[in-house]
Amino acid sequence: MLSVLDLFRIGIGPSSSHTVGPIRIAKRFTDGLARAGTLGGAERIVVELQGSLALTGAGHATPKAVILGLAGFDPETLDPAEADAHVGRVESEHKLVLRDGRTIGFNPKADIAFAYDVMPALHPNGMILRAFNGAGVEIASEEYYSTGGGFIASRKQLETPLKDDLVPTRARVPHPFGSAADLLAACAGHNLSVEDVIAANEDSMRPRAEWQAKLDRIAGVMLACIERGLNRDGILPGGLKVQRRAPDLWRKMRATPSANEPERLFDWLNVYAMAVNEENAAGGQVVTAPTNGAAGIIPSVMRHYCAGEDVAPAKMRTFLLTAGGVGLLYKQRASISGAEMGCQGEVGVACSMAAAGLAAVWGASPQQVANAAEIGMEHNLGLTCDPVGGLVQIPCIERNAIGAVKAVNAARLALGTTGATKVSLDQVIETMRQTGLDMSSKYKETSQGGLAVNVVEC
Repeated sequence: MLSVLDLFRIGIGPSSSHTVGPIRIAKRFTDGLARAGTLGGAERIVVELQGSLALTGAGHATPKAVILGLAGFDPETLDPAEADAHVGRVESEHKLVLRDGRTIGFNPKADIAFAYDVMPALHPNGMILRAFNGAGVEIASEEYYSTGGGFIASRKQLETPLKDDLVPTRARVPHPFGSAADLLAACAGHNLSVEDVIAANEDSMRPRAEWQAKLDRIAGVMLACIERGLNRDGILPGGLKVQRRAPDLWRKMRATPSANEPERLFDWLNVYAMAVNEENAAGGQVVTAPTNGAAGIIPSVMRHYCAGEDVAPAKMRTFLLTAGGVGLLYKQRASISGAEMGCQGEVGVACSMAAAGLAAVWGASPQQVANAAEIGMEHNLGLTCDPVGGLVQIPCIERNAIGAVKAVNAARLALGTTGATKVSLDQVIETMRQTGLDMSSKYKETSQGGLAVNVVEC
């Protein structure tokens, strides 16, 4: 079993699969060279981006991510401003300082290759990293994949089925579940809520005080991202000249705080979600929830219903644990990668997770929580990933706002149910998986179809 802390990763924008994942891959490569004792002999490093990483890598800041990873930056702890300054120096000086303190030549335009014509069979987000000595002889070569949400895997890992005797002891949880049916059975069999089941599993991985502190930090980073996004005006980077809209909307809302029209709820959810995704588009610090492209939905719903005027850690833990438990189902049974599933695997999953978390906060039964998650996904099935210009801006920012509103509605609908619905959560997850497999690659984060080819980039 994975931890919910594996889903909620702190990193930088604009993409978990194209930015956070490649940082981790490049860092793992140089860490491996150091462990093998060959880093000292490396005089040149070349990186090849394949599949979706090549097709939309430029717009998703993948070259920047490669530089940061090779230099030893960690996406969870790096400072975005310091990272930008470091990348700027590498791009201008064509020199890279490795973790052993040595400086080697590195020209991003020559040493990062975009293999536009290569679509890897194992996963659409492929990277090959090679190191050469001073004589030009290859001393190391590794093939990695960025599998969505900041998760990474080597070729060997993807080709090797996981066996029970290979699962670490600490991952043997008291309530293992491989499906929503398993999760609901654990709840019923022990008279527990979804939150209780996930918390018990987390307890088996690390002390409760430790994982609660980490979860609280996740919540804090989410809320801080909203605050930054609400107060930063300007044009988003990348060439589309998209104007940040959240700050202006926020100012207008604060100017009329007494407005009580029913549609006001939409404004709150919209502004919070857009604030996060505008920060993400600008390369700011965000939390994968479960991806960067869908990072605004969960924080938006959590801010409005669990924080507000009085921040309530207990409510936020309930929300994040329940949402995380549902996210684990998608990660294990399908995928959270836009390059595999389209945006149904990102915004759709985030909507499903947020709906489940909110239902739990509202006192829903485990079955109602599952119903909320099912509704949240059912009405996102087939959602394509077709970012204009390969940038996580259009339609991604507004799509998060819509997803947040839809999540709340799904939770409300679920509270009106008393038992299992005609469509189960397991069935909708499997439907999402099959739909993603059937979906043309044009609509899976390649910017080769949909809005990406019908909207003029200027």
